[in-house]
Amino acid sequence: MADALPGALIAKLQAQGTPTLVGNSNEVKVDAPGHLYLGINEGQTPPCKGSFAVKVHRQAQAASSRGSVLKEQLATAAEIFAEGQFGIGSSNATTAPALKISNTPLDAGLRKDIDGLPRRVNDQFKNLGDMVNFVLIGSEKQVQSALDAANFHVADTSDKKAVLEAAMTTYESKDYLAMPMSMLYLFNRPQDFGYEQAEAIAMVASRHHFRLWKAPFTWNGQTVWVGAGTHDIGFAKDKRNGNVTHKIDPNVDGERENIGSSLQKGGQVKSISYYLPPNPVQDAKNATGDGYHSDGRLLVVFMQ
Repeated sequence: MADALPGALIAKLQAQGTPTLVGNSNEVKVDAPGHLYLGINEGQTPPCKGSFAVKVHRQAQAASSRGSVLKEQLATAAEIFAEGQFGIGSSNATTAPALKISNTPLDAGLRKDIDGLPRRVNDQFKNLGDMVNFVLIGSEKQVQSALDAANFHVADTSDKKAVLEAAMTTYESKDYLAMPMSMLYLFNRPQDFGYEQAEAIAMVASRHHFRLWKAPFTWNGQTVWVGAGTHDIGFAKDKRNGNVTHKIDPNVDGERENIGSSLQKGGQVKSISYYLPPNPVQDAKNATGDGYHSDGRLLVVFMQ
């Protein structure tokens, strides 16, 4: 922070957020779930040696206020569930803002690499599922920073961990935003990362989510990430085993647009393009038996 003294204590509420001066003390209002990052205001050369002892006092939201928020969240979850499950009530599908699409054609080498990608992912039984509908180009750090700024949360990887996390966040009066995501496969391996975006509580019935795989090729020395995203809108019977699973919005292009607009809004994207590969996926079923449709295009996102 140029306007704070060297060596001062500073804080951020997002990994890539704007820092604020703490100094001897400061009160910070938190409007959304997140993490508190504390650090020292320094440039390339630390101004001094030593350490700080920091005391953080968290003033919880009033019980009455928390209760009203919980009621709103439950009402939203119920409305989303009714719309997705039974087709009643007002639609809660997210209308993504119009994307700013680049007019510059994709590099021929990149087009060739994308043409060679599998069109769909599969489950552990080799059942074909969700379509590959977007590509991110940038380092792991750039991609994670951009997704953090876009308000996507890393999904838990196991139900056991989810139970513990949900219990702890409930005890601490926080919102649980990392519901587990099943493993799907691309390039003969499970996803490297799973990300989701949803309102607390409503996440049980509805969430925007996707899986990411590191591609086996790079472009101009940059890492390429391949993604498959869908929007959960309710519950359905898993055609493989009869168990209950999430039901997806059959218009999977809506989730593709949500991912693009969220990243664009986060402000860490250089450009976004559409690309229609040969033999595009336009009508198919996911691994659990839900049908979906698409115009077949992939969204190609270049990170800053």
